Amino acid sequence: MSTIDTGLTLLKSAAGRVSAANGWMGNAFKGWMPTGLYARALLIMIVPMVILQTVVAFVFMERHWNTVTRRLSAAVVQDIAALIDVYKSYPQDKDRAQLKSIGQRLQLVVDFLPPGDMPPPGPKPFFSLLDQTLSVQLGRQIGRSFWIDTVGRSNLVEIRIQLDDAVMRVFAQRSAAYASNSEIFLFWMVGTSSILLIVAVLFLRNQIKPILRLADAAESFGKGREAPNFRPRGAREVRRAAVAFLEMKSRIERTMEQRTAMLAGVSHDLRTILTRFKLELELIGDSPELEGMRKDVDEMSMMLEDYLAFARGDSGEQSQPTDMAQALEELRSDAERHGHTATVAFHGLPVVTVKPASFKRCLANLVTNAARYGKSIAITGQRDHRYLTVTIDDDGPGIPVHLREDVFKPFLRLDNARNQDEGGTGLGLAIARDIARSHGGDITLGDSPMGGLRASVRIPV
Repeated sequence: MSTIDTGLTLLKSAAGRVSAANGWMGNAFKGWMPTGLYARALLIMIVPMVILQTVVAFVFMERHWNTVTRRLSAAVVQDIAALIDVYKSYPQDKDRAQLKSIGQRLQLVVDFLPPGDMPPPGPKPFFSLLDQTLSVQLGRQIGRSFWIDTVGRSNLVEIRIQLDDAVMRVFAQRSAAYASNSEIFLFWMVGTSSILLIVAVLFLRNQIKPILRLADAAESFGKGREAPNFRPRGAREVRRAAVAFLEMKSRIERTMEQRTAMLAGVSHDLRTILTRFKLELELIGDSPELEGMRKDVDEMSMMLEDYLAFARGDSGEQSQPTDMAQALEELRSDAERHGHTATVAFHGLPVVTVKPASFKRCLANLVTNAARYGKSIAITGQRDHRYLTVTIDDDGPGIPVHLREDVFKPFLRLDNARNQDEGGTGLGLAIARDIARSHGGDITLGDSPMGGLRASVRIPV
């Protein structure tokens, strides 16, 4: 029993190591993988093709090119060995005319040099298959000192063999000892693969474009912008996704239009009643009690406007390029007119595509919130290639960290947050965040270097 337990423990340990190794390799491989669909699709096509071509080239080189070259070289060396045998058997051929005639029939140019040392070895080519094969065959079939040159003349191979009383020099055609047409096969293999890859890349690019357009349209819609030229294109599945997106977009827009129409009717009816109240109060006259009622009616009007603004959102307004530096300067002027000290700074290109009225309302709510609880306000804008960030700092009491998300809830006023002696409906921050999110961004709260609260608005540009 203990042996079985030990074996199971070892198996579990080995499985754990294998799993950890697979996880490490997967993470390492994932780090090298491209993130884009186009690049991954190209990789899916290119890697198998390269592997296949490499295997085919290796098999061809090993099984065909090397084998044919060895056989051709062996045949040339056999002819040279036969000439050497003839040279030994017929010493009466003093001028060696018969031997040279036999060499011509074998497509070899044969002559004899005076006896002496062989030349020093010449330079070897980088891929010296012919040099290696000839050397092996000469050593195996002839067994004498030899010297070969496969580089000097492009179409000829020079072979020198040390005989007893002379040096035999043989010039053979390179094509007779070497499979020289193999490069043509490699050229056609690489050429056709390149053409196939080019066609595949062009076709794949056209298939990826509809997906990119769909992503851009969805991103624009998420930012509250329109994509007027978008329509379903591409493959059937991509068209299906595009049609589903357009239907979803239409349903959302219809819902927003219906809500806006309903709120417009409610707003008209409530404003009519409040207007009657104001007229009746004016007709009654002046008294301390009536003055309090007028303040209540005015406060109800302000609350009604805030409620409708929160429910209506920014529907109906179109995005357009807006000078954010100028918009922030207007907010600073408004804050100073109400008796607050305000500064403004902007860094980067100021023109940003937003819904100007709603986004200004978002920033104005934040500035109003800062002015309500602080004396000094600092407004800073920064735009880079991806985001527009606006920070609003004040020197007020701030908000505790654990309550900073709660203040964005509609109609919620925190008893311990800041100073609750001030009036308000509890919708200012909720409206601001709703507008920021309709632009594809968000609002976060943090500690201000001025000692109070920092509200940061960030939206994509």
